Amino acid sequence: MRKFALTLAAAAGLAALAASGAPAVSAERAVSIPPPRVDVTASGLQAAVFAGGCFWGMEAVFEGVKGVQSVTTGYAGGTKATATYDQVSSERTGHAEAIRIVYDPSKVSYGTLLQIYFSVAHDPTQLNRQTPDEGPSYRSAIFPQSPAQRQVAGAYIGQLNAAKVYPRPIATRVETGQFYPAEAYHQDFARRNPSHPYIVRWDKPKVAAFRAAFPSLAK
Repeated sequence: MRKFALTLAAAAGLAALAASGAPAVSAERAVSIPPPRVDVTASGLQAAVFAGGCFWGMEAVFEGVKGVQSVTTGYAGGTKATATYDQVSSERTGHAEAIRIVYDPSKVSYGTLLQIYFSVAHDPTQLNRQTPDEGPSYRSAIFPQSPAQRQVAGAYIGQLNAAKVYPRPIATRVETGQFYPAEAYHQDFARRNPSHPYIVRWDKPKVAAFRAAFPSLAK
């Protein structure tokens, strides 16, 4: 199910609820997890690429993290020729909806970004889906931008699985692939469309959960 496929009735109901100022749902809760035992040491601006369901909500969460300079929505894991929303929606291109985070490691580390990613940005135990959205383009995946990131990401998945902090095994894959920016209308979507029914139902609670769980990291 694509995020634009909300029924008209559901969209109208959620839009009315948003206009009334009443919360559509209670804030989701972050999963309490330990930080990575190992982290990446780096200097200068760095990039991280994560996939975890709809890129609107992922972008909204990480835009609010101190030390994050920018977040771009896009597609990772497939080719440049098929990196468009219509083609990715076919679920035949190999892409995942993803975000590219540019961050200052002197203010927030790669390991901390991973902790937010696994704790609150999405459910890493869901295979090829997130909440109402289904298909491999909604898979949980990390696209390391350096060998050090790959080592830390793999070790952290092992650490979390061993700690049994989730009721099911982690489905997150550590992959290789290029990142391609999405269309302009997908960029900063939650910030530009705060009353959109999908944002109200799924993404605002996620952002609230991040701020509640990581208050010292919120802008």
